[in-house]
Amino acid sequence: MAGESPGHTLQPTALVHEAWLRLVDKDGQAQFQNRAHFFGAAAEAMRRILIDRARRKQAQKHGGGLEHVDIDDVEIPAPADDEELLAVNDALDRFATVDAQKAELVKLRYFVGMTTEEAASVLGVSEPTAKRWWAYSRAWLFTEIKNV
Repeated sequence: MAGESPGHTLQPTALVHEAWLRLVDKDGQAQFQNRAHFFGAAAEAMRRILIDRARRKQAQKHGGGLEHVDIDDVEIPAPADDEELLAVNDALDRFATVDAQKAELVKLRYFVGMTTEEAASVLGVSEPTAKRWWAYSRAWLFTEIKNV
């Protein structure tokens, strides 16, 4: 949220609440094996929420302009504009087939907003390793997005 312009309408609380609702069962219970499992599941839930939101906005731009009112009117924080978000998501899906651990690091950094130190702790790797993975992942994703 630090990179957002002043006066934005994005609400990080709405994203966290929606992610939590997707993580728990109907009784409000969540089963996680450990901290890494929780953060991995949270990152994936937030990613899916942001991607769904971006796709809905893109569909409206391309003729899906029927008027409706629903919970989607509540703005959810997005780390980038919709087109960039969708491009990163598609490239990240391809990257996960190449290197799942590095893709998980990208999810934690890009979608959850964790620092390198926090993500390294969750993934159980050293901070220097996480920094190398982050540099590699960014370069790989940049190249992949440019080639599309």
